[in-house]
Amino acid sequence: MWQDVKLLNAISNLLLGLVAVAASVSAVLWLIHRPFFALNTIHVEGMQKQELRHVSQLGIRDQALPKIRGNFFTANLDQVRAAFESVPWVRKASVQRVWPDQLLVSVEEYQAFGTWGEDGRLLSSQGDVFVANLAEAEEDTSLMSLTGPEGSEREVLQQYQLFKTWFARIGLVPEAVHYSNRYAWRVQLNNGLVVELGRAEEADSLQKRVEQLIRVYPQLLNRLQGSIVNIDLRYPNGLALKAGKGSFGFEKK
Repeated sequence: MWQDVKLLNAISNLLLGLVAVAASVSAVLWLIHRPFFALNTIHVEGMQKQELRHVSQLGIRDQALPKIRGNFFTANLDQVRAAFESVPWVRKASVQRVWPDQLLVSVEEYQAFGTWGEDGRLLSSQGDVFVANLAEAEEDTSLMSLTGPEGSEREVLQQYQLFKTWFARIGLVPEAVHYSNRYAWRVQLNNGLVVELGRAEEADSLQKRVEQLIRVYPQLLNRLQGSIVNIDLRYPNGLALKAGKGSFGFEKK
């Protein structure tokens, strides 16, 4: 081999090439770690230029910034995104680099729709459960009270919207919807009336029961002078109600 000049030249060229590559890599690594590329600015804005109402500088400083590592080149953008998504009220975040020393973070806030369960959590208008300051959420809207088994959040939210449409025919609005662990529905309306709807054995079971109530509701109001506090629609051939002065039953005719 040592007498093969061509082979020796090829090996020599290969070694020189490897040295050059290693030197280049070392130079690049040295360069990207220079203070010039330290992250000096992290700009936070709402997605699609929407105003941020609840994401605060204090929350960003205390919960997001301590988790960010590296500089303009070495910062892991997935980790930066996750750091911002840990901040209260942040539903989603996206991150991009801005030459030479900045990060641009676009965040989407949760839109609170109501409370979920009994432990102070909130439910967004997209059906996401999140934890945030309840008083801040109440600044934006009147919060509905929604409860149900874990994992049923979107189903309960969707059913609330249906209840809202159905009860609008008699001028009432749901304020609370409870979906029990036995899959039974209960609705509290804005006049204080509680309606027991039971389980939905078929796709249109709940709607049929609400329509049954709508048909007789004007009559009930006239007879009981608005003193109804509870109506139970779980009976196949009628309904039961509780008024301020006692309980009554009505059968279908």
